[in-house]
Parts: sequence; structure tokens; C-alpha cells
Amino acid sequence: MAYPMPSDPDVIAFIEKTLAFYPADSFGYSTAQNRALYDRYAAAFRAPRPVSVATEDFTIAASEPARMVPARRYRSAQHAHPDVAVLYLHGGGFVLGGLDSHDDVCAEMAATTGIDVVSIDYRLAPEHLHPAQLDDAEAAYLGLGEHYPRLIVAGDSAGGNLAAALCLRCKAHGHRQPVGQILIYPGLGGDANKGSYLENAEAPLLTRAECLHYAKVRSGGVERAQVIDPEISPLLAGSFSGLAPAFIVTADIDPLRDDGSDYAALLTKAGVAAEHRNEPDLVHGYLRARTTSRRAAESFAAICAAVSRFAQAARPG
Repeated sequence: MAYPMPSDPDVIAFIEKTLAFYPADSFGYSTAQNRALYDRYAAAFRAPRPVSVATEDFTIAASEPARMVPARRYRSAQHAHPDVAVLYLHGGGFVLGGLDSHDDVCAEMAATTGIDVVSIDYRLAPEHLHPAQLDDAEAAYLGLGEHYPRLIVAGDSAGGNLAAALCLRCKAHGHRQPVGQILIYPGLGGDANKGSYLENAEAPLLTRAECLHYAKVRSGGVERAQVIDPEISPLLAGSFSGLAPAFIVTADIDPLRDDGSDYAALLTKAGVAAEHRNEPDLVHGYLRARTTSRRAAESFAAICAAVSRFAQAARPG
């Protein structure tokens, strides 16, 4: 079977550079080896922070169990909406990444929007299984809510899953909903035996096998098809009404593509404002290509514009 491949030279160059630092079979290595390769890859693509952005590392207290969640705040000199912040949840299959892996993405989002961005170093699998990652996201959301009247939740890949699940948990636990949720090529627990999972099963930078592997690691070895939990697979939620308005962006050449479009359709059907943007010729993880690819840069600009729209809508009056 022939699988789709990008035709854009800039995207192809991005794929080739990525594979030079993070080989396609890295997910099959030990956790320590996989993380070392991923960190090397993230460092190779990391752009300098804009000079207008200041950062602050701090911790957010959480309980059950008692712990401190590491966090980093990015604040632009513009500081356009002091009452709003973005809680950014990084990707990495729930196994990889941390405060540094998406540092430049968060810094540029803050610089572009003038809105504080806060990323967290949530606990990772396999040392900490589900729901540890979501528990940390919830703790950060509630902690930040003491300082920011309005919050936007955003995340890419696994972080997009956590952002969507956080909105579901807020509904279940009676917490205030975010003013917006931004899901960037999220994995939301779609049927891995149809649609984009098969069409893009061997897509560059993320394969169907990798999706299934990381889902199994997160659950402690349970096969994905055996897990029926909306906090793992938000597409399985019984109700989508009352959730935060959404901006969902997907990469066309990505096994996870249909998860985003299907989730947008379910939100819309439930009366939730949801915009879905699919990016032709782009692949999973393309945020790291935003400095070298016009397509990726335009998508990142659209994401930042969505952040600004949510922030503006959150203003009183």
C-alpha cells in the first residue's frame, strides 16, 4: 500500500532533519534512550526566545498525593491581557518532553499574543501511569485559576489529548470551564482500524504503531482497544455539551488527523462552538518547522490568532 507523503520541499527537509536527530524507531528503544534522543531532537530545533519575553520558573502545589508541579511562565512586554493566561500542555506521547521541549513554542506564543503562557512539567509514563498526567494538568489549572480569572487550555499531540480531557474533567468535577481549548494535532482515542489511522499508518514522524505503543505505555500495558475511558479517549465521552469552545488544528498526513475532525463534529453537534482547520501537506509535529516552512508558520499564526480571539472574548463587557 502506498502511503501519502508531503510534496512541499520545506516539509520534506523538516522530516529529513528530524529523522537525523530522532530516528523513526526511537519509540522502540528503552525509555531512557528514547528520552535522550527526543531531548536532542527538541534542542536541535529550539529557536531563541524573543527578547521581549521574560520567563519565570515556579511550582504549583497539588495534593493526593502531595506534590509540586514544576511550571514556567512566559510573559511578553506587551502583556495585553493580564487577566488571561494559556495553560500549555506539551506533546511527547505522555512519555517524553518537559519544560524545555516546547520552550520556544510557548515563548513565541506569548510574544505574538501578548498573553501569559504557562507550561507545566507533568509527570510522565511509564513511571507515572494515567491519570497522573491529567491530575497534574487539573492541579495546574486550578492553581493558575487563583491568579487568572480566565484560562485557555492548549496542547499539541498528547498535550492536545490532555487539554480536551481537562475540559471533560472540569465538567465532571464542577470546575469552571476554560474560555477556550486549543487542540493541536491531538490524539483523542479514535478508531485505529479505519480512516486516517490506516491511510496514514506509515506517515513520516508518527505511525499508527507509535500511536498504539504510547497509548499502551500510558495505561500500564493495557491494549488501547480495551480501554474505555473518556479521560484517555475524549471521543468516547457520553456528552459534549457545556464544554469550552474549541479551535482544533490537524496535519493532513498524520494518523491522528480524523480524531480532530471527529471531535470538532461532536462538539458542534452538542452546541459547542468548534473550528477545525486541517493543514494540507503537513505532518505530525510540524510546530517545530514553523521557522523554516511557510505552511507551518501560517498554521502557527492561526493558532496564535485563536488564542487572541479566546482572550478577547473572555474580557468582561
